[in-house]
Amino acid sequence: MTDTSTPVWLITGCSTGFGRELAQRVLQRGWRAIVTARKAAQATDLASVAGDRALALALDVTKPEEIDTVVKAAREKFGRIDVLVNNAGYGYQSTVEEGEETEIRAQFDTNVFGLFALTRAVLPVMRAQRSGNIINISSVAGIVGFPGSGYYAASKHAIEGWSDSLLAEVEPLGIGVTCVEPGPFRTDWAGRSLKQTPNKIVDYAVTAGSRLARTKQVSGTQVGDPGRASDIMITLAQQPKAPARLVLGAWGFDQVVSVMEARLEEIRRQKNISLSADFPKK
Repeated sequence: MTDTSTPVWLITGCSTGFGRELAQRVLQRGWRAIVTARKAAQATDLASVAGDRALALALDVTKPEEIDTVVKAAREKFGRIDVLVNNAGYGYQSTVEEGEETEIRAQFDTNVFGLFALTRAVLPVMRAQRSGNIINISSVAGIVGFPGSGYYAASKHAIEGWSDSLLAEVEPLGIGVTCVEPGPFRTDWAGRSLKQTPNKIVDYAVTAGSRLARTKQVSGTQVGDPGRASDIMITLAQQPKAPARLVLGAWGFDQVVSVMEARLEEIRRQKNISLSADFPKK
């Protein structure tokens, strides 16, 4: 019989940042977890202190065979998956015009298509249980498009729209879906998980160019606490009905609220034009 006494978490990207902080806290609570990273050795220390309650596995979400191996191992070891945290991903900054095709596609392979593939592999487990929570680590950039982050924002916007559809399909089956949208947090994202194509076109120097330069300069001084954020995600996963979206951090909250309110006001201003596109009522 499957043990349901403690939840089982599957967390990607546990080598650093949110993934590592979250995995530590889950295991400290006495819960069970599959902690993954591109190289299993990067997560072994997390699992070693938890004994039979943890598995440390290699997972590159762009490799279908590794996804299959991880989900199969989770089922064989624990018999269930209660929470999936799609955390693996990285940033790519460039102006839209100077974006490099190989970098753009590589980012989408990890941030978007890898996340899609892993979720598809886990869904049969959660459907059979008629329970589960899926937490997709998005970003404030999933709602707000900043200069220099067009392709990163596009990857996160894709997750946001996809998550809305996913929730509509799986909520009747007892499965929750949440997009977590962090603002700036004090992780090594800018130092280790960020790629840039330098801005050389002078016309973009004041907009995207200046932002690219600032991003790495502020790394290590962000006010967001990844430990507190991880505790919030744990609380979120325990709720009977998790929110569809959760912005983390004061800066991010202010940005999202400002943009959403302005967007709604703009849509309302165009109401008459919008309605005029329909066939006239008879």
